[in-house]
Amino acid sequence: MSIRPVTAAHAEALAAIHQAAFPPDEVWSATVISLHVGLPGGFGFIDPRGGMVLARTVMDEAEILTLAVLPEARRQGLGRDLLQAAMRGAAETDARTMFLEVAEENTAARALYARCGFTEIGRRKRYYANGDDALVMRVALGT
Repeated sequence: MSIRPVTAAHAEALAAIHQAAFPPDEVWSATVISLHVGLPGGFGFIDPRGGMVLARTVMDEAEILTLAVLPEARRQGLGRDLLQAAMRGAAETDARTMFLEVAEENTAARALYARCGFTEIGRRKRYYANGDDALVMRVALGT
């Protein structure tokens, strides 16, 4: 598998993937990405085929901060592989539950998360810069 753990040295590459995958008002800079990777409990993975995921753990909970796949690399299982790597990484730090937010209108991502065992547990009204709601999803890890 080509998925590798990230360090702050990957920030520029991660930012380039993020920029290509998200609308301009949702893009994370290399500085922001580097800060997230450096947070206590922060971790992530990059795949040179064009994908990245950042997550963090706090005590026995984990959260997907962002997951991005280049448009031309989508629908090839890369998002699933990255999500599963993050789930394994979180479980290895004794996290028991993982959370994420996803735009309600992002049906492809919602389907991916559901296939990986995530279930909807809530909603964050007007969460995104464009005013869209986010669905909060959760999965049990290590079961």
